[in-house]
Amino acid sequence: MIVDAILSPEFLNATLRATTPILFATLAAAVAAKCGIINMALEGIMLFSALFGVLFSAMFQSGILGLLATMVMGGLIGLLLAFFVLKLKTDEILAAIAINLIANGATILILLMLSGDRGVSSSVKSVPLPRISIPVIENIPYLGAVISNQNVLTYVSLIMVVVVHIFLYKMPLGLRIRAVGENKNAAESVGISSKKIQYIALVISGVLASMGGFFLSGGYMTYFTTGMTAGRGFIALAASFMGGNTPVGGFSVSLLFGASSALSNILQLGNWPYEIIQMLPYITTIIGLAIYSYVRMKKRQKLSDRG
Repeated sequence: MIVDAILSPEFLNATLRATTPILFATLAAAVAAKCGIINMALEGIMLFSALFGVLFSAMFQSGILGLLATMVMGGLIGLLLAFFVLKLKTDEILAAIAINLIANGATILILLMLSGDRGVSSSVKSVPLPRISIPVIENIPYLGAVISNQNVLTYVSLIMVVVVHIFLYKMPLGLRIRAVGENKNAAESVGISSKKIQYIALVISGVLASMGGFFLSGGYMTYFTTGMTAGRGFIALAASFMGGNTPVGGFSVSLLFGASSALSNILQLGNWPYEIIQMLPYITTIIGLAIYSYVRMKKRQKLSDRG
């Protein structure tokens, strides 16, 4: 029964849907990592974006305008993180932890102050982004059920894999970001301002993460609820790391985590313990990181033996 469910087009459709927020955050982590900074504030940025996505879309009565406003806010949080790390010389991990902790409490307080709701934005009439049915593909058996009728941000996330890859590996700014991340001193010796490039990279990282946060409350669901990111920012960090901090590699690992999340929804229909089901995405993350670390260790041992 479980095997039939996994092979069904509905499961693959749900996998793409569950992958979307993780993929956006994975791309955000990859851009930050390429400039030499670990953006551990993804969880906080996504949580703020999930809340303000609801608030902005309700304010403008437009899902698109709500998304654009949320992307600006995500970029500003990325800029704030860059200011703490690059200007004030704060440890990047501690600065990110501070943003994550603030997000946990501030989102509850802001929602209460602006709407009177406690924990769930039930009274906020937000406008989610629509789902799109692709005219030709939707009529193709099996494939149409998998790909068609997805939220517009799901398609955007897939396009962004290609866009970010081209940006990092083909465009001048992307090449500068990679140069700064690989050897800051060498980049500065040829006239590249490492701080400026890192500021830009963290702003881009914040914008990408905000799109994943908006999807949670304006695509995956149609409301904000406390802690709705549920560790997806940290899962995305693991996906980016396991994918070699590359867009394509991160996409493949994000699909794995998205599938584990979709599988947990299927298992809820059976007699599996609820606690185990809820832990499945995080268990998958831990196992994946353990295997990845083991493989890297073996490769290093082989290289040292050859040396």
